[in-house]
Amino acid sequence: MPADTPGTVTLRSVREDDLPLLERFLTDPEACGPFQWYGWRDPHRFRRRWAENGLLAEDGGQLMVTTGTERHGFVAWRKITVSATSYHWNIGIQLLPDSCGRGIGTRAQLLLARYLFAHTPVVRIEADTEADNIAEQRALEKAGFRRDGVLRSIVFRDGRWRDGVLYSLLRGESPAG
Repeated sequence: MPADTPGTVTLRSVREDDLPLLERFLTDPEACGPFQWYGWRDPHRFRRRWAENGLLAEDGGQLMVTTGTERHGFVAWRKITVSATSYHWNIGIQLLPDSCGRGIGTRAQLLLARYLFAHTPVVRIEADTEADNIAEQRALEKAGFRRDGVLRSIVFRDGRWRDGVLYSLLRGESPAG
């Protein structure tokens, strides 16, 4: 997904020199922001998966979010199997705190949704976030996702269970921008 200008948000495959940034999301609570720190995790999991498949597999993947040469974080997707004959994607995003509030997340999620609709036969892409993460809810809505509802006590973070909000975008609905 080539950039038009240095400030254009693009998605690209993960390179080996991106791995330290990805590992930082597993080892540095400050890099995660207020809604993504779930405690210490295996700092080498991205490196192992990258060596195995470049973080691109049939059941999901990760792409770097960039503007020009600046790396902001990543988008990810995973297959949710609903029945023997159907599945959809669940997407997510992780940006460095300095990259938040600039429209980068909205654009990256829109680009990922367009990519998945263009290259896979799914009819549904969903995303979820904590109920208190108002900025991410706005970003999803700006990207064309619709709020499906509240998922009560869906995620355990920082010593307590928290509600989430589920969003979806269906094939044929117009993503934003």
